[in-house]
Amino acid sequence: MIAAFAGWNDAGDAATIAVRHLIEQWGAEPFASIDPEEYYDFQATRPQVYLDGGQARRISWPANEAYAASTPGGDVVLVLGVEPQLRWRGFTHQIAGIAEEAGTRLVVTLGALLADVVHRRPVSLIGTATDQALIDCFDLQRSHYEGPTGIVGVLHDTCHQLGMGSLSLWAAVPAYASQVPSPKAALALGEGACRVIGSPCPGQSLEQAVDDYEAQIDGYLEQDDELAGYVQRLELMGDDEDETEEATGGGDEPVLDPGADTDQMLEDIERFLRDQGS
Repeated sequence: MIAAFAGWNDAGDAATIAVRHLIEQWGAEPFASIDPEEYYDFQATRPQVYLDGGQARRISWPANEAYAASTPGGDVVLVLGVEPQLRWRGFTHQIAGIAEEAGTRLVVTLGALLADVVHRRPVSLIGTATDQALIDCFDLQRSHYEGPTGIVGVLHDTCHQLGMGSLSLWAAVPAYASQVPSPKAALALGEGACRVIGSPCPGQSLEQAVDDYEAQIDGYLEQDDELAGYVQRLELMGDDEDETEEATGGGDEPVLDPGADTDQMLEDIERFLRDQGS
């Protein structure tokens, strides 16, 4: 199962863009959904009204849907949802129940965080887990985070209680472009998830979106000298780190992202989650 939820753990909409992209490219078919009535405060997550065919008014409620797809790496369940406000234990047990009924052996959640990274550099991607077998199998990092958590964290706890393997993939999104959806981070998450399940990533349609995304942010920088200077300083810091790594011969880095500073990435994830909870 590959799952992503809009909201707390979805900076730049990267996680949900990634799962939606995989659903579309794999031609995944919906087979289960969760009734939102028990899990949402509709004053916080309001339903949307729209015109069906330009005539009849319809209500679109917060959706949590599961899709089935067959890939070269095997059958996959994809879950695309919205973080709820209410009854998280019941909600995550419903998600885990869908996984169990589908015969899922591993749950992979996708998340994205805001960090001091540059939009034109490769996306920093890291995988975390608490199960040593998964850490060894996929060359992940052990999560030692303590603090506020989102629905992703509760889902992993539920999977652990049920004896189901789970891991989390995180991508870094530039903090200075927090309001811009990030197909670049989404592509990195999709590629990471596909490596875990052993399937090629159908990423071609996102690659053009990445070019447009970078050009859009470049345009913002041309109009804001202060922001452009900040980004230039980040680039120089990144260049210094690259030179230090080359001089020291590098180190043991996770397979998911050979260029990532994993300690810094874990610190960024922890700081992001704590800031979100404040």
